[in-house]
This record gives sequence, C-alpha cells and structure tokens, in this order.
Amino acid sequence: MKLPGFLHNWLTRHAQVSLNSLGRLYRSPFASLMTAAVIGIALALPSGLYLLTGNLQRLSTQWDGNTNLSLFLQHSVNAGEARALREKVAAWPEIDSVRLITPEQALEEFRELSGFGETLDALDENPLPAVLAVKPSAEHADAEAAAALLEKLDALPEVELAQLDLQWVKRFNAIVDIVRRAIWVMAALLGLAVLLIIGNTIRLEIQSRREEIEITKLIGATNAFIRRPFLYSGFWYGISGAVLAGVLVELAFVQLHGPVRQLAGLYESGFRLQTLSLPDVFLLLACGATLGLLGAWLAVGRHLADIEPGY
Repeated sequence: MKLPGFLHNWLTRHAQVSLNSLGRLYRSPFASLMTAAVIGIALALPSGLYLLTGNLQRLSTQWDGNTNLSLFLQHSVNAGEARALREKVAAWPEIDSVRLITPEQALEEFRELSGFGETLDALDENPLPAVLAVKPSAEHADAEAAAALLEKLDALPEVELAQLDLQWVKRFNAIVDIVRRAIWVMAALLGLAVLLIIGNTIRLEIQSRREEIEITKLIGATNAFIRRPFLYSGFWYGISGAVLAGVLVELAFVQLHGPVRQLAGLYESGFRLQTLSLPDVFLLLACGATLGLLGAWLAVGRHLADIEPGY
C-alpha cells in the first residue's frame, strides 16, 4: 500500500530529524552517557522498589493460600464425636481438608517439642483437647474469607476455641501498601528531577546552537520546525535512560536471586523473585520517553521564544 505524498514526506522528515538527533548524541558520547546514567538511576530507584513490593505482595498471597485454622474441641468431646465432626466439616464446600489431632497425639508432639517429658509424666490426666486442623479451599484462603469461615466454625457446639492467626499478614499487607504509596511519591519526585535534568540539558544545547537557530529563523523556519530536533533529543535521552534503568534493575535482582532462593528453601517454599515482565519493560520505556519529550518541550518552549534574529 502506497502512502499519500504528504504523509510520506512528513514521515521522511521526522525520520531524518530523529536519526540526526540520535547522531548528535552519538558524537558526544561522554556527555550523553552521563545524562542517560543520571536519568537511568532516577528511573531505576522507583522501578526496582515497586517491583520488590510486587514480589512481597505475591509472597503474602502465598502465605494467605497456606492459611490453616485450628479448632480446639471441648474436653467432653470423645474420639468418636471428634471423628464425626471432622467428617462433617470436611464436607463443607469452603474446606479443602481437615486433619484430626487426638489429645494423645497432641501430648506426644508437645512432649517432643517442649522437652518437659518428665514433668508431663507426672500429670494425672492429659490436659490437651482434640484439635481439628482445617485448611480452607483456595477460594476461601484470603484474610476476609478465612475470618468469615472462622466465625462459622467457632459457632459449632463442639468447638471451644477457633483460632486463626492472620493479624501478622494483615499488618504485613498494610506495611506493603504504605511502602507502595511512598514509592509513588518518590517516583513523582524523581520524575520531576528527570524533567529538570532533560530540560537543563536541552537548554544548554539550545544555547550552544543559538546562532544556528537565528540563521534558521532568518530564512523563514517556524518554531515547530526548530523545536523538532530538540524534542527528539529529549525522546532519545528518555529512552536511553529507561533502557539503562531496566539493566540496573535486572542486575540488582540477579544479585538477590541466590539469597532469596536460599531463604525460601529454609522455609520449604518454592518462592522465586520475579523480574521485569514484558509489560513492565514497555511501561518503563513509555515513562522514559514521555518524561524526555515533556522535559524537552518545556525547555524549548521556555528558551526558544527568547532567541530572535537581529536585523
């Protein structure tokens, strides 16, 4: 399909200006690299922290999925009644599995873990009740659903105490939410810093090309025509900074992979850190390009109007 002539010319001019702007950055590699490095570090900090909080949130979700409820039965409940209650509760659609821990099993486990074997032998009777260890189904493993299930189980007449320890998970999620909000504030501040960095870089470039701009205006060039190469320069700065930010984040997470894998292994967990996904990469590049264009636009709009040819 052949493009219309005006559209073909428009695209050709933009491609030429884009490549020419990229060539200018290439011809001053040290200064361009320094600017891109500062932008990359500014983008890498919030990106890495946000990715880290996403991994922490995923980890807390896995903990929610391993939620267990403990039902301490009345001392008057005998072994047959405990087994019947186990079968009854296991048939509920909210329940994945139920394990019965008899008083004898509980006492033996406590004896092994506590080290008070001789003291326990001195007891006239077993003080521990039968316990049902209940694992909710996947649909009822989150904090709210598990709390509702806890109330339902606690209402059973055979149950003396129903226990669910999810307070630490709720506190952990609240802390992660606070950290995520703090990261957004940091991202806004660092985004402003990127705008200032690119704006100042473009301002210096405008000043260094002042005579060229005056001559171009003398032969009838519009502000839009003069603005175009500076906007592409800001675009390339933003893209290069975003690419460098992605590399820095990946390198940082590579360093964390080994220790995190070892720590997860100690808890018999298969948890692994997730790095930048393809949508994350595109989002990072889009943010870098947008900040680059916006910073260049603000700088050009502010300083280009002050340059007028002298007659």
